[in-house]
Amino acid sequence: MSGSAPVYPARDRTAWILAQRPPHPAPPDPDVPNGVFRERERLASGELADSGVVLLTNRECPWRCVMCDLWQHTTTEPVPEGAIARQVERAVRTWTESGPLPAQVKLYNSGSFFDPGAIPPADYAPVARQVAFARNVVVESHPTLIGDRTLAFRDLLNGSLEVAMGLETAHPEVLEKLNKKFDLSRFARAAEFLARERIALRVFLLVNPPFLLGATEAESHAAGVAWAVKSAQFAFDCGATAVTLIATRAGNGAMERLRDSGEWIPPMVHSLEAAHAAALDLRRGRVFADTWALEPSSTCPRCLPARRARLEAMNLTQQVPPAIRCAQCGR
Repeated sequence: MSGSAPVYPARDRTAWILAQRPPHPAPPDPDVPNGVFRERERLASGELADSGVVLLTNRECPWRCVMCDLWQHTTTEPVPEGAIARQVERAVRTWTESGPLPAQVKLYNSGSFFDPGAIPPADYAPVARQVAFARNVVVESHPTLIGDRTLAFRDLLNGSLEVAMGLETAHPEVLEKLNKKFDLSRFARAAEFLARERIALRVFLLVNPPFLLGATEAESHAAGVAWAVKSAQFAFDCGATAVTLIATRAGNGAMERLRDSGEWIPPMVHSLEAAHAAALDLRRGRVFADTWALEPSSTCPRCLPARRARLEAMNLTQQVPPAIRCAQCGR
């Protein structure tokens, strides 16, 4: 593979990651969510239902993962008490105006729901009241923050709680370099806690994370698929009922540096397709592929719409349809 000398340091990684960033955009309004929308999802019950998604505006995550670009949509200070509840109220009003309220609600933020600097615990009760209609509520959290606050929020809900945790990869050396500040055993302990408390687990995984390299570009893509499937197996072993595969993307400064130095091979859409199909073939739980911003992972604009549609069909049906064959790109 081509590339310059490695640039990623063995120490002081957080400082290096921060130094690669472009300027922080103007902080958003803490009373307004970053995004509100609906999506269809196959639930654990097998039912196909609406999920209402809120991208909450709040403080940046205290961890500085090398691949993260979510900090660009955060406030520079913790949001005041009441702001998160007002954001959720806006979201519910939007859903009410557009049709029946969704069966499931995802409260996603740019860090961890159980980080008190991001979501004030005083907002748990008003948020729970706002989403009392939901049969299931999904939130995100770093594994080290799973604990008493998780149980406190669960106990306020009318429906069930599901926690999504970003494992990213089960490759131990690659996981350590991502700067997530946990290892596989720490992740497993958090998963055990959730299982013991009957809280469902969803796991986010990367296809082609940085530092997962083969001798050639083709071998790197093959390794990306293989480790995505191994990581899904690990997640299911930990009790996950769903995994979401995300094609690792650039856009935060650090990933561009790693790409240019040969320490990261960006994924191709066919790698995401292959990983999705192979993980579904495990038949151990639901497998979803993130179809947002796939354009950088494709060199063929002719077949990309069909590939996106196929991935979305796999998400909804949890079945693997015939592969796309494109005469223009030969894939």
